[in-house]
Amino acid sequence: MQQNLTRDELRQRLTEGGLKATHQRIVVFESVMELHGHHPTAEDVFQRLKPANPSISLGTVYKTLDTFVETGLIKRALSEEGGKRYDANTHVHNHIFCSKTKEIVDFEDEELEALLTEFFSKRKLENFEIKGFSVQLTGNKVEPDKQISITRVSK
Repeated sequence: MQQNLTRDELRQRLTEGGLKATHQRIVVFESVMELHGHHPTAEDVFQRLKPANPSISLGTVYKTLDTFVETGLIKRALSEEGGKRYDANTHVHNHIFCSKTKEIVDFEDEELEALLTEFFSKRKLENFEIKGFSVQLTGNKVEPDKQISITRVSK
């Protein structure tokens, strides 16, 4: 996913999403893009914006992020406690969540998607059209100083 978008590119993405490109929306979107990979909370975005945008409120940040999710500009990732975290990566992917450090790590795996598709195709799921999958693994880092990583096993 392209990061470090210019203000004009951000404005265009908002417009393409059917939203008016207001200053507040632009700066909130810019912050989420800059925090890509960190899966920020609304509070994280607010704290990042507040010094340069003293008139912005936490409520505005929450509403703006929810609007972005509704229009598909960003995705929502849930923490173990049910808290909302936001993700600039809108491509199909999964998450690993560490309960101790609150880290969220993205991972993509076509094999997992194929397994889930096959699993549900064997079940009689009525009156529901699957549009995608998102798996979240929840647990704790074994060695706190090491990065969380997942390796794809080749066949």
